[in-house]
Amino acid sequence: MPTVAVTAHAGELAAPATATTGALTSDSVELDAVQETVVTGLRGGSRAAIDSPSPIDVVGSAALAETGKVGLKELLNQLVPSFNLPGVNGGGTSWTVRSTTMRGLNGDQALVLVNGKRRHNTALINNLARIANGGVPVDLDLIPVGAIDHIEVLRDGAAAQYGSDAIAGVINVILKNAPEGGSVESSLGQNYGGDGFTKHVAANYGLELPRQGFLNLSADYKDNQSASRAAPTSVANLYNPLANGARDPREATADRTFYGSSYGPGQETIYSGSYNAELPIGDDVTLYSFSTVSKRRSRKNTGSFLPNNINSLPEVYPNGFNALRRIWETDFQTTVGGRGEIASWSWDLSTTYGRDDAKLDGENTLNATLGPTSPTYFHLADQIFDQVTTDLDVSRALDLGLPAPVTVAWGLEHRYERYEIDPGDPASYIIGSYVIPSGYYAGQHPQPGLASYTGTSPADSGAIARNNAAAYIDLATNLTPAWSVDAAGRVEHYTGAVGDTASGKLATRYELAPGYALRGTVSNGFRAPSLAQTIYASSTFTGTVDAAGNYITLPIKVLPATSGEAKALGATPLTPETSTNYSVGVTAEPAHGLQLTLDAYRIDIKDRIVETGLLTGNAVSTILQRAGFAPGLSAQYYTNAVDTRTEGVDAVANYLVDLGDAGDVRLGAAYSWTRTYITHIKPTPIQLSSLGYALFDRQRQADLTDGTPRGKAILSANWHWDRLHIDTRVTRYGSYTEAGTVAANDRTFGAKWITDLDVGVDLTDRISVSLGANNLFDVYPDAIGIVDAKTGLNKYGLFSPFGITGGYYYSRVSVKF
Repeated sequence: MPTVAVTAHAGELAAPATATTGALTSDSVELDAVQETVVTGLRGGSRAAIDSPSPIDVVGSAALAETGKVGLKELLNQLVPSFNLPGVNGGGTSWTVRSTTMRGLNGDQALVLVNGKRRHNTALINNLARIANGGVPVDLDLIPVGAIDHIEVLRDGAAAQYGSDAIAGVINVILKNAPEGGSVESSLGQNYGGDGFTKHVAANYGLELPRQGFLNLSADYKDNQSASRAAPTSVANLYNPLANGARDPREATADRTFYGSSYGPGQETIYSGSYNAELPIGDDVTLYSFSTVSKRRSRKNTGSFLPNNINSLPEVYPNGFNALRRIWETDFQTTVGGRGEIASWSWDLSTTYGRDDAKLDGENTLNATLGPTSPTYFHLADQIFDQVTTDLDVSRALDLGLPAPVTVAWGLEHRYERYEIDPGDPASYIIGSYVIPSGYYAGQHPQPGLASYTGTSPADSGAIARNNAAAYIDLATNLTPAWSVDAAGRVEHYTGAVGDTASGKLATRYELAPGYALRGTVSNGFRAPSLAQTIYASSTFTGTVDAAGNYITLPIKVLPATSGEAKALGATPLTPETSTNYSVGVTAEPAHGLQLTLDAYRIDIKDRIVETGLLTGNAVSTILQRAGFAPGLSAQYYTNAVDTRTEGVDAVANYLVDLGDAGDVRLGAAYSWTRTYITHIKPTPIQLSSLGYALFDRQRQADLTDGTPRGKAILSANWHWDRLHIDTRVTRYGSYTEAGTVAANDRTFGAKWITDLDVGVDLTDRISVSLGANNLFDVYPDAIGIVDAKTGLNKYGLFSPFGITGGYYYSRVSVKF
């Protein structure tokens, strides 16, 4: 994969460490530039990525631009083989904060840093997702891409170094820090099918501050229009028969493509900006600050209702309707700190405040129980997450007579987190008494709740907060000139039910001969339940396929595990996930410009937090009715239901070739194979087994073990010749299975090869233009999904790691000044 040499930046523990002379930049390729200097994974210093005892990928800003993608999740999916992003993956808010996986684990089991500082999580839980269901990850798409200098991806457990969430690894986003000059980049694109039109503009400008300080500013705008790949509805009658039993004449002219607009990405607009600043104020003290802020406006069809649906009141929606979910989100994070040196000890003190504030609305829908006077636009809920983190990091290199100094780093951290859910409009959750007066459904009550979703009631609202205090120590040295050892330990105390945790890590690297080395790590870690998983409650609708292969839509209540209703269904309070990580690898530089790495790993997780299967039927409905809920509801809740083992292998090769007068080319090959097993399932509580349910059913098990490709390979070539640059990438996504509730409904989608091409020309030293295509040959997943006859959804399934909208072409213009 394309990589770049890097330096440390403001807010990190140590002073910047520069790369070797002739290092790779985003504008040129140098044959001597085969060492990328990284700071992730080593407290108190930096080192070449190839010298790290843990595998690290480095992705530069040029590689990000040349993918043609405009969101950070999709960019990483294009460039990092151990990172996966399902194309659709369910309803609820999971279409906005799409679930990701890294090394086969959920997105919230990987820690995200910005300039080395912990990034806050989203307020939008991945409810109704299938992959990584119930996760509360960091929303990478709210970090402006134009502000990114490079990204370091540590593919190893690092909870002992960085704390909770770092089970699968660490993604460290490093912001630009240039003190002068700037750039503006603009791109336009759309799907081959003519939909999904996308606009993106990114600007960056650097200013020099006194005493060699800097202020680097970035602004980013992106707009993605919706796209759908639904088939026309195939039901015989969209409308109920007339009073005399005759077929409604509107059937002849009805638009049968109208009801499938939810099958694909929705419309999304994001405005974002950032700054990164540093100001020395003396010989030994430097102040720094950086921030990102984003506003997102998203809109998507989350449920289609035919005219013959009982809730499609003809006085309001005579031709049926598509219920739209609107999300109005404001997200920001600001870090302020200083670093310096006292008595030969380097110190870094900082505070970071992050907040994600999401307002959820419903548009083009109704509460049919209120009758034809029902509103059609509703405020559903506010979901807010706040996080304040204060860090003190101290380090020093001590000469203890070993072949290399011992780097000693220790630190303290305090983190405050708060999650809040505020209720929506009363009309979004109350149940009216309307009785349909005439027509096909005369004398009947409509189904309770809003069509497609329901607002948060005061009973489901609330707030929860906790504090966390941590202390760590890291030691790193060379015991011999060829043998390096790193050791880390961390203790943490959480208020609330989480309690105390302790984690450690031992990492080592042994150089067998110049350019050849063995490396390995062993560590344990943990992930505390998110506050959202602890108290989240919602009422919504979900679609599922029954045993006969028919699509059905069910009203569902997601219950907090501590609620009386959940306890009545066997729930117990959530506890932290604990993990043990092992890795062993080899690195080689057999020729000038050629790097090879091969790493195998195993990750054991106990008490993994998952969502139960769908609990439905009269018995469940009765339990919920006793608690005052509407009749006919199904239920789910979060639980520590399973232990898992994830095994895998990562292989990466990079080769820098000098072609003489024909320029130079960087060749890359990367492969990731991973497989997750369930080693233990918690016994089904008697409250569920007596009703005939399993705590974690076969569909949920298969989604966890088989829902993402086990293998992913990326072959790339980046050629620079005079003013021409061509970037080609071919990615093979392995097969995966979308399981049904019964084996007959399982669908296994075959492996696919996806080709991406970006061709650019530098018109001048400052202006360049590019044309490109993602999925150049318009490849789709296998058309074997179980299609919903009413809405035409699911022909290509839900989990495709390269999406369901086929080829996409774009143009890009870049101007430097």
